[in-house]
Amino acid sequence: MLETMHNASMIFLSIVFESAPFILMGAFFSSLVLVFIPKEFFQKYLPANPLLSIPPALILSAVFPVCECAIIPVIRGLVRKGMPLCAGAVFLVAAPILNPIVLASSFYAFRFDLQVVALRFGVAALVAVLVGLAVYIFLESRPGFKLDRQLPMSFEKQASPGFFSFASWKRIFDHTVDEFFTVGKYFILGAGIASLFQTMLSQQMVFNLAESVFISPLIMMFMAYVLSLCSTADAFVAASFAHTFPTMSIVAFLVFGPMLDIKNTAMLLGYFPVRFVVVFVISVSIAVYLTVVTLHHILG
Repeated sequence: MLETMHNASMIFLSIVFESAPFILMGAFFSSLVLVFIPKEFFQKYLPANPLLSIPPALILSAVFPVCECAIIPVIRGLVRKGMPLCAGAVFLVAAPILNPIVLASSFYAFRFDLQVVALRFGVAALVAVLVGLAVYIFLESRPGFKLDRQLPMSFEKQASPGFFSFASWKRIFDHTVDEFFTVGKYFILGAGIASLFQTMLSQQMVFNLAESVFISPLIMMFMAYVLSLCSTADAFVAASFAHTFPTMSIVAFLVFGPMLDIKNTAMLLGYFPVRFVVVFVISVSIAVYLTVVTLHHILG
């Protein structure tokens, strides 16, 4: 028993120490985006036609390193001000993955298996487009649908006084610290569960489940949802499962978690109508699962 706990603690510490710099980096860049990027930026560079706004939304999401929690109030405010809802859905699922910070952390965690890194970003981009189309077909194209909740957004309360302003950098520092510790507590929980999973769960049972092409992605998607890890650090937890689950199941974990987990589901219900959340959750779940299963059969 003591040896098991020792092994679990070593795995836990290795995950935490490797990922902490990326969590801090992600929180900092998220704060920069929230403070310095004006709300009008997205309206200026996105077409008014909802369907035509999906591709540029996918491209723009790749340069905004905002986590899955920070992006929700931002997108809610932008949709209220005229951004197409389907473009907002693309940002919600793509921005937490398709950004430089997540690319760096994924590369570092899977530096010995770059196929996982390429598949993570390729699958995320495809799923984002599919989710945007689903939101347009089932919601935005239907007459009479509107966002009827008028909740105040904290980031709308004040404009940035300027890049060189002390007040701006104080807001950045405050938001960075707050987000680092908020995300950190979820990550610590996830890292602890991952370390216990690997040391205490019956390996034979895991291998039996992992052998199924259809069941193993569901298991990893469920774990990603429950663990609620930050996308800047989830690759380190996923890498610890690399010798247990097949590649596409690991990809399912890496793609599904930043798009949908416990904490951002609660936030979505607070910021968006239930009808949108239902369509969003179902479309993300189906798109991720079918994509990874299909790619497993294609890639062998």
